[in-house]
Amino acid sequence: MRARDFSVLLGVILIVVMLIIPLPTWLLDILILLNISLALLIILVSMNTKEPLEFSIFPTLLLLVTLFRLGLNVSTTRSILGKAEAGNVIDTFGNFVIGGNVVVGFVVFLILIVIQFVVIVKGAERVSEVGARFTLDAMPGKQMSIDADLNAGLISDEEAKRRREKIEQEADFYGAMDGASKFVKGDAIAGIVIVLINMIFGLAIGMMQHGMSFGDATSTYTLLTVGDGLVTQIPALLVSTATGIVVTRAASEGNLGHDVTKQLFAFPAMLYVAAGVIFLLGIFTPIHFLPTTIIAGALFLLGFTLKRAEEKLSEETEEEVAAEEEEPDMTTPENVVNLLTVDPIEFEFGYGLIPLADANQGGDLLDRVVMIRRQLALEMGMVVPVIRIRDNIQLQPNEYVIKIRGNEVARGELLLDHYMAMSPGVEDESITGIETTEPAFGLPALWIGEDMKDQAELSGYTVVDPPSVVSTHLTEVIKAHAHELLGREETKQLVDHLKESYPTLVEDVTPNPLSLGDIQKVLSNLLKENVSIRNLPVIFETLAEYGHLTKDMTLITEYVRQSLSRQITKQYAPEGETLYVATLSAQVEKTISEAVQQTEHGNYLSLPPEESQKIVEAIHQEAERLSQMGRSPIILCSPAVRMYVRQLTERVLPQVPILSYNELEPNVEVQSVGVVT
Repeated sequence: MRARDFSVLLGVILIVVMLIIPLPTWLLDILILLNISLALLIILVSMNTKEPLEFSIFPTLLLLVTLFRLGLNVSTTRSILGKAEAGNVIDTFGNFVIGGNVVVGFVVFLILIVIQFVVIVKGAERVSEVGARFTLDAMPGKQMSIDADLNAGLISDEEAKRRREKIEQEADFYGAMDGASKFVKGDAIAGIVIVLINMIFGLAIGMMQHGMSFGDATSTYTLLTVGDGLVTQIPALLVSTATGIVVTRAASEGNLGHDVTKQLFAFPAMLYVAAGVIFLLGIFTPIHFLPTTIIAGALFLLGFTLKRAEEKLSEETEEEVAAEEEEPDMTTPENVVNLLTVDPIEFEFGYGLIPLADANQGGDLLDRVVMIRRQLALEMGMVVPVIRIRDNIQLQPNEYVIKIRGNEVARGELLLDHYMAMSPGVEDESITGIETTEPAFGLPALWIGEDMKDQAELSGYTVVDPPSVVSTHLTEVIKAHAHELLGREETKQLVDHLKESYPTLVEDVTPNPLSLGDIQKVLSNLLKENVSIRNLPVIFETLAEYGHLTKDMTLITEYVRQSLSRQITKQYAPEGETLYVATLSAQVEKTISEAVQQTEHGNYLSLPPEESQKIVEAIHQEAERLSQMGRSPIILCSPAVRMYVRQLTERVLPQVPILSYNELEPNVEVQSVGVVT
């Protein structure tokens, strides 16, 4: 165990010893001086912190210091009442500091108690309560602000994580301070009670057990009690002041001394006014002229010095601004390199759609982007990169563009003062508007005005507002291109996150037998077919089992899909619904399986172009027939040919799921409503 840890444990044990075992007076002197030194150190540290979290241990330290001081009170009380002595330090405070005058010492002690209990403790307790309440109330707003900055690209993921942790630590700190301030209040009350006990019982013990006269007993025990009270209450006052300083400190760029001098003397002209008032007091009042003149002169000199320093700083700032406004050298390598950065996802819009993203105009696009990232994290199991949102004057006013890795993948148009209405299948001729196409799924739709919204809803139309239209479109685009957004860096983040809970499992998979790139290929293959990768433990169990057997990542992906059979079944047949599918005929499966070529680098399909075209057209016809029946088009085939069928259809029919028998749970009811021949 390190010396620091041992010293803290030894201190706690010492507190227990003081409560039980009588201590010699020389040891009491050392502990009393240690108590005063510790209180001084605490208040000096609290004054030099820039923000409360730099002294996050303060609530616990406050409890330990309070217990230590109360343990000292018990030991000194035992010594005062038992031996009529309490060591050199207490005797010095009782005689030298208060001049041996009992009344003066008692009054000084009462003043310290009043200052500590009524002013500092009460104020610190109230500030702690209010600080804890407002910190907790402000947490949701701060979290949303962090998410908005993250989505706008103003901060990185690491910075967002650090800020969230800081918010949680602040809430914990102020909550702890709210409770710890009660210790300070209790300590002040205990100090008063202990002094009264020492005085009353000391007077009785001195007269009855030690045979002292009333005057001697009063003088002896009152001086010792008041000295003991001053010795303990002065450190208590320092710690109480430190409590008030910590809970009233706001985050700043300097310590307390820096902030006080900077802000108190921020207006040098006001020092001239203060100097003039003090000088006039010395002239027109009986106050002595010499001290008022000295103070007024000091204030005037300070104001003059600060004014000169402020003017000099202003001149330097103007020179720096002028230098920055000069045309920069665009030939430097730094400027060129910065132009090479490509954002993973970009959302650009024309100037007519600026109200969508402007919170001052009621726009909630940033909040919706936050929800999209959370939704996709739950659905797809991946962390969507930061979505860069910007306006583009080259677009039409109501037009927007979605880019993936710098390339446009989707485009749409919005009318902010309209609603998009999609027909339930039966057209209502009374519903009129501007014909358009729903951008996410390509369905025919109408832009209708506010006056026709209620009527369209009564007619069964699906009516959505423009922000919902663009949110849905953005969500579907990200889903369709999720496999492109999952690179090696993103895969490493997922692996590192899994390693926190399953370290052994991750070690069995990577870096041997599979590299990070191999894992990325498997996860990308799953996302490409809209299979969530959130269940990483199951995926890695399969990778650990088959990673030693083959280096064909496409084949390993098939094994992973079969391990995720329960998830895939629930995805296409939720709540035990019947799964309507079109199956491949035996002839088609035989044709495909015979065309598979095996090489040392893996298997691939070698079909003549005319054969491939026939199979794809047959699958397309069956998918259309299922859609016309009101069923989601799903193609079911044997596990041996599933991945090759997918290779045939992924370019022409990327949205049509290709499933194998091994990817479905035995309890799901499958009904074939078509055969691909």
